[in-house]
Amino acid sequence: MIGRRLSGSAELRNNGVVKNVDEARETPTGAPQEELATGERSTRNRVVRSILDHGPSTVAELAGRLGLTQAAVRRHLDALVAEDVVEAREQRVYGTRTRGRPAKVFALTDCGRDAFDQSYDKLAADALRWIAEREGGPQAVAAFARARIAAQATAYREAIEAVTPEKRAEALAKALSADGYAATARSAPVGEQLCQHHCPVAHVAEQFPQLCEAETEIFAELLGTHVQRLATIAHGDGVCTTFIPKISTDAPASTAGRNPA
Repeated sequence: MIGRRLSGSAELRNNGVVKNVDEARETPTGAPQEELATGERSTRNRVVRSILDHGPSTVAELAGRLGLTQAAVRRHLDALVAEDVVEAREQRVYGTRTRGRPAKVFALTDCGRDAFDQSYDKLAADALRWIAEREGGPQAVAAFARARIAAQATAYREAIEAVTPEKRAEALAKALSADGYAATARSAPVGEQLCQHHCPVAHVAEQFPQLCEAETEIFAELLGTHVQRLATIAHGDGVCTTFIPKISTDAPASTAGRNPA
C-alpha cells in the first residue's frame, strides 16, 4: 500500500502555514510558525475526515459542521485539491432540477480515500492464510511470493540492464522507489547497502516472511551476485537493509541470503 496511510485523525502532510490568521479565526495572532503549521494540518485533516464521514460536501456544509468560516474552508480545500486529496464536482440533483447552477461539492479522490486505513493489510493477510490452508502450506505462500515479485521485476531488470555493473544497485534503488519503497544505495565496506525506507507490505510480511525472502532472492538474481538481508521493517527495524558485495562483471548469480529471524 504505497502512498500515505492516515490514522483516525487523517494525518495529511502540511503544505504551508496560515497567512490570514485573524480572518480565518483558526489560530491566535502571534503564535509561532510551527504552531501555525500544526494548526493548519490539524484543520485540514478535519476537513478531509468530514468529507469521508458525510460524503461529497459543499463549502457551506463543511463550514457549518466544522465551525469555520467559508473563506477558511475554501483555503483548505484549495490546498487539498492541489494535493489530489479532494476534487470539485457538480452536485448530483435527484428529482426536479431547480434553476441556476448546481452547487459545487468536494469529494475524496482515489488518492485521498486510499490515505485512510481500508483494511487492505488484513485482506492480504487473510488471502495468504487461505492459500496456505487450502493450497499447500508455507510452500504455497512462497510460490505466490516468488510469482508476485517476479512480475514486478520486469521493470527492475530493464533498469539494471541499462547501466554499467557498478551502477546496478543505484538503478535498482531508483526502480524500487518508483514502486513506493523509497530506496537508496550507498557505499559500504567491500560492497554497497541497498536501503528501503518504506515497505508497502510490511504488516503482511510480519506474518508471512516468504515475501521478504522472495524479494531477497530476486535481488540476487537481478544483480548477479549473492546478497544478504541485514534488517527488515517487517522484523521491527527502521529500514530494510540488503548488503550487496562488490559486483564482479563476470561473477555468476548466487543464492540470496535469508531474511534474519
